[in-house]
Amino acid sequence: MTPRRIGLFGVLVIWCGVAFAQTSRLPARLTNTEFWSLMTTLSEPDGNFRSDNLVSNEIKFQWVIPELVRQVRPGGVYIGVGPEQNFTYIAALKSKLAFIVDVRRGNADLHLMYKALFELSSDRADFVSRLLSRPRPAGLTAKSSPVEIFGAFSTVDPSETMLNATLAAIRNQLSTVHKFPIAGDDLARIEAIYRVFYLAGTKIQYSPYGSFGGTTQPTFAELMAATDQMGEARGFLANEATFAFVKDLEQRNLIVPLVGDFAGPKTVRAIGAFARRYRATISAFYVSNVEEYLPGQAGRSFCSNVASLPLTVDSMFIRAVRGDTLNAAVEGFVNQLAPMIDETRRCGGRISQG
Repeated sequence: MTPRRIGLFGVLVIWCGVAFAQTSRLPARLTNTEFWSLMTTLSEPDGNFRSDNLVSNEIKFQWVIPELVRQVRPGGVYIGVGPEQNFTYIAALKSKLAFIVDVRRGNADLHLMYKALFELSSDRADFVSRLLSRPRPAGLTAKSSPVEIFGAFSTVDPSETMLNATLAAIRNQLSTVHKFPIAGDDLARIEAIYRVFYLAGTKIQYSPYGSFGGTTQPTFAELMAATDQMGEARGFLANEATFAFVKDLEQRNLIVPLVGDFAGPKTVRAIGAFARRYRATISAFYVSNVEEYLPGQAGRSFCSNVASLPLTVDSMFIRAVRGDTLNAAVEGFVNQLAPMIDETRRCGGRISQG
């Protein structure tokens, strides 16, 4: 593709994205049938990864949020990967619809578990109580901070009675209330995932050994108590309003977990086609560090998939990069933003040459 054609392509993508953003017709809710149909038809076969990420290991994931909300218009379609950190980005962006794409079917089951728990819970403390199978401590209110909430739960013993009751409520919510034709294997995985939270409580980590790749892993409590660089808590459990935003999306079936490979032939492109059908655009794509695992042709395929999405000049990648190039003392992942339009242009150049 010549430089002139790349430029025209970029302008066309920007113009189409702006036009779509102005006339977006995304549904206010998805029926149970529509939700399950999207999960089924947009997904690819179950894949493998070297670990099951039940919680994030990116303690600095909120650092990009101030810039993210400055750069990206609220609303639009969000794409993400992995576990609970997606809820924080979805709430910050005020997304109208979100797709969580992961190569592991277990991650989709994790998000089905979360869906049921959001819908069953009245507030943040109730949500944490159900998630960890621990009775709600006295004194927690709508004004309690995440530090106070998780500090209180850290001293509470798990309850097997709560475990069994909540598992039954999750199954009922998914199979009876929503009438999802969920398979026995999925229900078994949801139970196995839920038991990990029951056993580990507030100390659950990405790695059960406390470290991964030479870096200490944050606990779930530490992730929920994290802030941006200015000390402002922006997580999905930071306050009742943020929790209620995510709960409302879950109740309207607007957070859809998918099984898919970023470099695969179907899922990412199908999300783009769905967004175009409703004249919507992708506001952000949280890719974590998945691109590390997409060398060579897989990386080029991912680029091609990204190029197929309806984008605007506001559309942003959210990446987790190992280490801080500006501060060698910073360990672990540092999250960064990158304009998707710019990367789409570069992707188009590489594809035409390959």
